[in-house]
Amino acid sequence: MKFLTFKGGIHPPEFKEPTAHLPIEKAWEPKTVSIPLQQHIGAPCEAIVKVGDRVTVGQKIGEAKGFVSANVHSSVSGDVKKIEPRPAAGGGDVLSVIIESDGLNEIDPSIKPKAPIEELSSKDIIEIIKEAGIVGMGGAAFPTHVKLSPPPEKKIDTIILNGAECEPYLTADHRLMLESPEDIIYGLRAMMKAVNVEKAYIGIEKNKPDAIEAMKKAAANNSNIEVIGLETKYPQGAEKQLIWACTNREVPSGGLPMEVGVIVNNVGTAAQVAKTLKTGLPLIDRITTISGKGIKTPKNLLLKIGVLLSEIIEQCDGYNGEPAKIILGGPMMGLAQYTDEVSLTKGSSGILVFTEEEAKFPDEKPCIRCGKCVEICPAYLQPLHISNFSRNNMMEHAEKYRALDCIECGSCSFICPSKIPLLQAIRLSKRYIIAKKRKQDK
Repeated sequence: MKFLTFKGGIHPPEFKEPTAHLPIEKAWEPKTVSIPLQQHIGAPCEAIVKVGDRVTVGQKIGEAKGFVSANVHSSVSGDVKKIEPRPAAGGGDVLSVIIESDGLNEIDPSIKPKAPIEELSSKDIIEIIKEAGIVGMGGAAFPTHVKLSPPPEKKIDTIILNGAECEPYLTADHRLMLESPEDIIYGLRAMMKAVNVEKAYIGIEKNKPDAIEAMKKAAANNSNIEVIGLETKYPQGAEKQLIWACTNREVPSGGLPMEVGVIVNNVGTAAQVAKTLKTGLPLIDRITTISGKGIKTPKNLLLKIGVLLSEIIEQCDGYNGEPAKIILGGPMMGLAQYTDEVSLTKGSSGILVFTEEEAKFPDEKPCIRCGKCVEICPAYLQPLHISNFSRNNMMEHAEKYRALDCIECGSCSFICPSKIPLLQAIRLSKRYIIAKKRKQDK
């Protein structure tokens, strides 16, 4: 098999060994869940339950109030105890529905299996996905029904599933491809019908040969679905880089994948589509990797949305000493948390607990103009210049150097011999530029 890739990128240590060979375990039933009403890109949901209500598994408790938004459902049955702001994975507080489980796991009466794909129309599939609150489960949490509803003038001819899982430590998608490959194919077929495309690719890095074989076997009867082997390189799973590797199409600066006729989704998203069609259940749980030297027993767990990180870590036999850093997601693009009283959300692909040794960041030194950050940037940017402009509050210059094209992969910060936090400065410039544009639009 020929392994494809993109120009640039880095090769960080993988650190996948602790969990790569561990089967997915079903987690303990939580006694209480705190379910944020915004755990997706876009507008927050509006609570449609009130304190004192009894809810059931799969019942809608938060309704999307915008096109780019996603419904939220209860992951347990029990009583709504509070609706209040709680610490959120992305920082700050988010209005959350706190439910005390009754331990019965009573399924909502509205939950019923859907018709087979062949009996569903494109519109039916998109509406089912929308109602189920399905979002990108690789971490971005972009509402899936929006991705599957491109403007009429944008002709989509290809869907790509991201099975690269290029972030160090994370193995949730790897295990999913090994344990439920048929569901991934079923969900992919549904998405293909939703946007009326005849061709699909599943991209998987070559450090997962068992997953490549499992997915090839599952797709054997579908001649229009091709499993693509990818070089092991970060950020191989980024949308634009994955599109280039699989199709040789280049998404233009400032453009979206649909500009080149492609939609990209995660393998976890496809599996959830299959689960929703087969059982009727919305997105109420997900597979998450819990790893790092700060965890006593690393695991891949099937967890209910809304369970607190502290409870999850307890299921992994607790902390291994005093944690120095807790990260939701992977070490490259994940977000550090200031408390373990944060809830698991739809996009939480990993929980990493680092010791002082792992978390320590070297002292910053002056830039030596080596050009390594430019050489490896997968977006063909000049990170050192954008970072300098940002640090000197010269945001207009940062914009001219295409700061908004940064995919925030962190490769530049990783490769920098002077250990300059380039990504953090670029992120700051992006936030400033976006805020300025929104102000101008208003």
